[in-house]
Amino acid sequence: MITSLKPYPAYKDSGLPWLGHVPEHWGQRRMKFLFKERTQKGFPSEPLLAATQSKGVVLKEDYGARTVTAVSGLENLKLVEVGDFVISLRSFQGGIEISHARGIISPAYNVLCPRSGFEPRYFQAYFKSSDFVSSLGLFVTGIREGQNVDYERLSRAYLPLPPPSEQAAIVRFLDWANGRLERAIRAKQKIITLLNEQKQAIIHQAVTRGLDASVRLKPSGIPWLGEIPEHWEVRRLGHATRLQTGFPFASTGFTNNESGTRLLRGINVTPSGIRWSDSVRWQRLDNDGLDQFAMNVGDIALGMDRPIIGSGVRAASVQLDDTPSLLLQRVARLRPTGILDARFLLILLRGRPFQDYMAPIFTGISVPHLSPQQIKSFPVALPPLEEQRAIMARIETGTSAIDATISRLEREIALLRQYRTRLVADVVTGKLDVREAAERLPAEGAIGANEDDAEFIDEVETIDEEITE
Repeated sequence: MITSLKPYPAYKDSGLPWLGHVPEHWGQRRMKFLFKERTQKGFPSEPLLAATQSKGVVLKEDYGARTVTAVSGLENLKLVEVGDFVISLRSFQGGIEISHARGIISPAYNVLCPRSGFEPRYFQAYFKSSDFVSSLGLFVTGIREGQNVDYERLSRAYLPLPPPSEQAAIVRFLDWANGRLERAIRAKQKIITLLNEQKQAIIHQAVTRGLDASVRLKPSGIPWLGEIPEHWEVRRLGHATRLQTGFPFASTGFTNNESGTRLLRGINVTPSGIRWSDSVRWQRLDNDGLDQFAMNVGDIALGMDRPIIGSGVRAASVQLDDTPSLLLQRVARLRPTGILDARFLLILLRGRPFQDYMAPIFTGISVPHLSPQQIKSFPVALPPLEEQRAIMARIETGTSAIDATISRLEREIALLRQYRTRLVADVVTGKLDVREAAERLPAEGAIGANEDDAEFIDEVETIDEEITE
């Protein structure tokens, strides 16, 4: 159904550089005539809301402690109703968010209430489309960390306005397509989870029992580790590594200038490596005393705030492309001593024993955080250095096929998400006509829906082939 979509029969110039041509019968209205700004205050008993780019505007208590609690009086916060749209300080990066709850939010945000006569969920999709998000750069004021969308200017901008029946058709089609694309993504993610479990089982066996199944064992003295080979030693991690925590660089000194040195923040440390997609820099000076915070190839970085996320422990090895960089606070750098191989250290930090060690530490804590002493106190079972290297060679051989399959599935998921982003943008801006497709969609729970799902899976496989060529 998706692959058979075609453009509209006739188009006209929208007069908007970021929008280009739109279907001939579509209208246009200034934003301020479609939404009115809500500025109500004085509701201190309403729950606090958080504006997120991934979940929309939600109750702050549901989003956890990843947002900053309002510092001004609650009576000064703005009221938000369900279905309102919120322009936050980061909307220029990810679009305008719809609210899923009633509550109060920062007075620095713009709250928009939809007027009657159109389908708000059409604009929910339009406000997150790549074309619209790109256009928000035209309405941004401020520099660097102080950038935000100037709603006074944005309110005068024109928005596309399909006929009401067509807005409903677009919403229905996107609900169907997004649901099934998400189902395909979840199926791949489930396979990745199973493969990671298989990989962890191989690793756990190797780092707790070694390579010789006939070797004599002894009690490790650690309940969650059990018995270990008789010739291995139990050492505290602090005895086998040199640990350094980051410097508290002031955010006011952050720069985007390429001449600056990248700061390794917790957000950059992931279970699959160091990622620099969201980075800031620091302009170094001669004799600035920061050499002790410099990262070297082979260093192991460990995120100390929320060290465990859904995909694993946030521990990564520093590669050549990750240097030069400086260590920021709440990130730990571990350099192995002569009794510990760096690759073996990374496997230990990413493994089940380290997660079992952290579990009681984090019980009842809303924002899990590891202290330097807790990291140093982690007990590890260490074979001789040469045996560590032999174990790593066996692990790499035994898991290489699993890693290759996981990488392929992750690429497919990324491509499907890119496809979904492009599909939404093409539909809400009129590049593709979904009216007929929406009419042919089965009702929810109707007989034949399963057959329709099967047909969709075939289409997803076709899309996979097309976008990977």
